[in-house]
Amino acid sequence: MAKIIVLGAGLAGMSAAYELRERLGKAHPVTVVGDGDRFSFTPSNPWLAVGWREADDFTFPAGGYLAKKDIAFVPHRATRIDAENSKIETADGRVFDYDYLLICTGPRLAFEEVPGTGPVAGHTQSVCTTPHAQHAWAAYQEFLKDPGPIVIGAVQGASCFGPAYEFAMIVDADLRKRKLRDKVPMTYVTSEPYIGHMGLGGVGDSKGLMESEMRQRHIQWIANAKVKEVRAGEAVVIEHDSLGRPLREQALPFKFSMLLPAFKGVEAVAAVEGLCNPRGFVLIDKHQRSPRYQRIFAAGVCVAIPPVEVTPIATGAPKTGFMIESMVTTIVRNIEAELQGRSADFEGTWNAVCLADMGDTGAAFVALPQIPPRNVTWTKIGKWVHVAKVSFEKYFLYKMRHGTSEPIYEKYIMGLLGIDRLKNDKQ
Repeated sequence: MAKIIVLGAGLAGMSAAYELRERLGKAHPVTVVGDGDRFSFTPSNPWLAVGWREADDFTFPAGGYLAKKDIAFVPHRATRIDAENSKIETADGRVFDYDYLLICTGPRLAFEEVPGTGPVAGHTQSVCTTPHAQHAWAAYQEFLKDPGPIVIGAVQGASCFGPAYEFAMIVDADLRKRKLRDKVPMTYVTSEPYIGHMGLGGVGDSKGLMESEMRQRHIQWIANAKVKEVRAGEAVVIEHDSLGRPLREQALPFKFSMLLPAFKGVEAVAAVEGLCNPRGFVLIDKHQRSPRYQRIFAAGVCVAIPPVEVTPIATGAPKTGFMIESMVTTIVRNIEAELQGRSADFEGTWNAVCLADMGDTGAAFVALPQIPPRNVTWTKIGKWVHVAKVSFEKYFLYKMRHGTSEPIYEKYIMGLLGIDRLKNDKQ
């Protein structure tokens, strides 16, 4: 019998728990440790921030659904990992030992790296978490009473640019529906070297397509930029040239702003000696395993992935749902192999596939594999992407509530896009 603990009750953690139970049966106890008692479908947060969703539409208490699959749930985050002795401690003071530990915590939001950012101690909003999106919706409602300039984007060091683009387009669509768009100058600020880079070095014709979309929506942009600081009603932005040299500094006024932060590893994970890189992301080999701690695996945003390319202003590589699904399957198959006395040599495919909603249309990005050169690379824009993302939200929530390990990204999105997965997993 092997005791397996999964840290994190998000997309990666819940998927891992369900797949472990299905592949291993009930002989091995599985425990999920979450930061709070609710699962949230994070991609829905931009909709919540403009009032198109309520939190209850895409969140639910995780414990009851996990229990149906005989999976234990602890709604208290891990505060300490004793990797040498295979133990974790949770915020309620309990200590759990493990034979295998799966780290699926997601990131810590590093608002402190840019003074004045963040929804609690700063002047900007966020859609990174559901509570943040709820806070943004409250601020947005006040903004609608007295509209004015908006600044949206992603600061230096950010790695997940999709939600920033989504939110800018969704806000644009919402304001047009409310007949307020003409009162709201919008500026998109990003650390990407150009619009449509996405932390992926561009995907197909993403640069031209996204620039065209921004022009049609009258959204100005400043790329290759650092946000120096944010003051009440004003973001100080420094634009740079292709060599990373400052070109100009300007103060952008705003009455509402949403800036995605850079990510770091959560404290309990980052504190483990030899487990992480300097940013606190978990170092793994091609089997998703820690090179130093052979009983620790990691999947999702908490994993250390080098940037796709060097950019003048720091940008990270995104971890999309399709990639995370592949990571989870890799871990589960390797644990299963070890428990059966076989070689744990399963390798996942790190492909980037993303459906980005734009309010009344959408963009689909496909990069197989994520790091160039690629077998498949394209971007397409159309109303069908908006419809597909709304449908996918329902599909994924169904999966999380019913505890299936079905490879939903492969079955739904790749099937929708008419693309083979290009399986090259070592099995």
